[in-house]
Amino acid sequence: MGGVRRRERPVPLTPITDRKRYRLRSIAVAVAACAMAVGAGAVVVVSTVFTGVPSPHLVQHHSSTTTTAAAGAPAVATAPPGTTLVATTDGAIRGYPAPGAPSDMTVPGTWFGYKSILPVIAARPGWLLVRLAQRPNGSTTWVQQGDVTLGTTPYSIVVDLATMHLTVYEQGTPIMDFPAGVGAPNDPTPPGEYFITMTVPPPSPAYGAFVLATSDHSDSITDWENSGDAVIGIHGPITSYDDSLIGTTGAAISHGCIRLHDADLAQLSVIPPGTPLEIVN
Repeated sequence: MGGVRRRERPVPLTPITDRKRYRLRSIAVAVAACAMAVGAGAVVVVSTVFTGVPSPHLVQHHSSTTTTAAAGAPAVATAPPGTTLVATTDGAIRGYPAPGAPSDMTVPGTWFGYKSILPVIAARPGWLLVRLAQRPNGSTTWVQQGDVTLGTTPYSIVVDLATMHLTVYEQGTPIMDFPAGVGAPNDPTPPGEYFITMTVPPPSPAYGAFVLATSDHSDSITDWENSGDAVIGIHGPITSYDDSLIGTTGAAISHGCIRLHDADLAQLSVIPPGTPLEIVN
C-alpha cells in the first residue's frame, strides 16, 4: 500500500505513421502518475480497426447479429451468448436521449484519432444504447443501428479494487487473473461500468508493451498537468519499486490507473476496443 508517486510531466505518444494525412490530438500519459492525460500535438495510430480493417479479436457481423422481426419492422440487434455487441460508428453520428426523440448530441467518429468502438448495452428495433468514451463517467446515448457497423467481443474485464486484482473473462469464463496496482486513497480509481476504448503505444518502455485506454476518467484529477483530461489506463508498473509493491497481492499506488506486471499486461494484447470493463469496490 502506498509507495513513491512522482508527479512528472506527461510524455506525448510518438507518431508512428503518416502525419500529413491525419492531424490528430495526442494522448499523453503522465509518467509515474498513472493518470493518462490528453495533450497537444499530433498522434497517428496504426490500428487494424482505425485503418478500416477489423481487429483480429473483434468479430464483425451484419445480419447475423439481428433477430427476426415482424414484416416491415426493423430487427433487434443481438449478440451470441457470452459475447458483447459492439458498435463502430461510421464517422460522427447523432445521439439521442431515447429512440425516436430529437437528437441532443453528436457521437464523434473518432476519439483522439481512434475509431469510436462502443459497447452496446441495450437494443430496440433499429436502435442501440451505447456507452461513450467521453466525460462524464458512465455516459450513454441511443444511436440508430443503421449508423454503425456491428461486431462482438468475447472478452470482459473486472477490476476489483478491494482485492486489487484484474480478471479477464472469455465468454463468461475467467481465463486470467492478475494482481494490480490501483489508485491510492488520494486519487482513487473510479468504480463503475466502462470499456476499453483503444490500445495505444507506450510513451516509454516502463509502461510495458502497450497501454489500454479506458472510458474511465479520474474524479480527483480533471486536468493533469494542464493537458486537458485524466484518462484511466491499464499499463505496466512504471518503476521496479512499484512492480515489487504490486507483487502477488496488488497495491494501492497509482493516481487512478491500473498497473500490471509487464508479463501480465502482455497477455492482454487479445483485448479489442469495445470490451466491457467493470471496476468494483
